Amino acid sequence: MKPRLEFEQLVAANRILAHEQVVDAFGHVSLRHPDHRHHYVLSRSRAPELVELDDLMEFELDGRPLNGQGRTPYGERFIHGAVMEARPEINAVVHNHAYDVLPFGLTDTPLKPLIHTASVIGEHIPLWDIRDKFGDATDMLVRNMEQGRDLTVALEDNTCLLMRGHGAVIAGKTLKEAVVTSIYLMINAKIQTVAMAMG
Repeated sequence: MKPRLEFEQLVAANRILAHEQVVDAFGHVSLRHPDHRHHYVLSRSRAPELVELDDLMEFELDGRPLNGQGRTPYGERFIHGAVMEARPEINAVVHNHAYDVLPFGLTDTPLKPLIHTASVIGEHIPLWDIRDKFGDATDMLVRNMEQGRDLTVALEDNTCLLMRGHGAVIAGKTLKEAVVTSIYLMINAKIQTVAMAMG
C-alpha cells in the first residue's frame, strides 16, 4: 500500500502487540480504511512482528480482498469486517490468543478490571462459544461472515470479548485504543490470576 501515517501506525501496532507478547506468530490487528469506511486494512497472513507496509491488504467488510496480488489473507479476517460492519464507531480491531487471557474463556471465573489501567477493558466481558451455533465440527476459527456476525452479537456494545478455548477480540474507536486495551486486558488477566492464587 502507498505509505501514509495511518498505515505506518498499523505496521507499528503489529510490532508493539508482538513485543508486548499479546500476539505471537498468530493474531492480527486491523484498521478501518481512513478514506473508505466500508473497507478495512489488515496484513497478509504473516507473524505480526514481521509485518511491513507492503504486507498490508485492503478488504471489503465481507472479507473480500481488493489488492490481494497473490498474497494469502488471514483466515479469520471475518472477525474484523463483522465487528466494523456492526459497530460503525469502531475503527480498529485486535484478535489475539494471549495465554494469560485464555483461562478466563474456559472457566466460570469472570475477567474483571482490577487495576486502574485496565478500566479500559470494560466492566462486562462476554464469552462467545462457536459451538453454540455452529456445533462441534468447527476448528474453532472464524472462517466466514456468518460466524463473524454471530460473534458480534455476543460482543454487543462491549470493548472486549472472550472466545472459548481460542482467544479474545478487542474493539477500539482508534488504533491506539485497541492496542492499549489489548495490552491491559492481558496484564489484568495475569494480575487477577496471581491475586486469586494468593487468596
